[in-house]
Amino acid sequence: MGVALRVIPCLDVKDGRVVKGVNFRNLRDAGDPVELARVYDEARADEIAFLDVSASAEGRGTMLDVVRRAAGEVFVPLTVGGGVRSVEDVRVLLEAGADKIGINSAAIARPEVIAEIAEQFGNQVVVLSVDARRVSGATTTPSGYEVTTHGGKRGTGIDALEWARRGQELGAGEILLNSMDADGTTSGFDLEMTAAVRELVSVPLIASGGAGSVEDFVEVAKAGVDAVLAASVFHFGTLGIAEVKDALRAEGFEVR
Repeated sequence: MGVALRVIPCLDVKDGRVVKGVNFRNLRDAGDPVELARVYDEARADEIAFLDVSASAEGRGTMLDVVRRAAGEVFVPLTVGGGVRSVEDVRVLLEAGADKIGINSAAIARPEVIAEIAEQFGNQVVVLSVDARRVSGATTTPSGYEVTTHGGKRGTGIDALEWARRGQELGAGEILLNSMDADGTTSGFDLEMTAAVRELVSVPLIASGGAGSVEDFVEVAKAGVDAVLAASVFHFGTLGIAEVKDALRAEGFEVR
């Protein structure tokens, strides 16, 4: 029996509220994060991801409160990201009730932090979030995919496929691959990019960005991912967790 494919709702939290937009712009309110987490727990989500999209000092305090309250009310693993820069940041979030930590910009600035966190807390705690977009022309990377920061607004010049591979080498226990071109569009996951990363990494791969239908989840599952992550379609009631799991199960994928 293989490992079950995980279905993960992602809650982008700003100033204590869940928000969602298209390509990280035009954010609209999607509800209270702890209440939504409770709903997803009852709907049998396999994990819940919280992303602090403000990630300021004030935002961190708000996020810690959200994590503490959610950890006291839900029984699935919590992954928390946004503004994590050090081993100490990770320690604080784990003590608040997080199970895994997503890291992005800080790892780009100083890749060694991945190894430091993995050494201190174990590889299973480290989720490297790779926000990637397609690039062409003078700015293109060897693979044609570039790592971005600041919600996809700033290019780094770093090849996304090479960065995912290096992240695994440094100690990341999972790769969260988010297509910035598809994010919030409900037009489908970037299957080509996902398959390319899958060929390079052996750690669990989470697909994110673009889910709009159950067929989208099925298609990206066929690309070999270990988990599927979405926000808008779950928050606004377009799809339910059970609906996605039923579709995956019908295609022969093992789900919990």
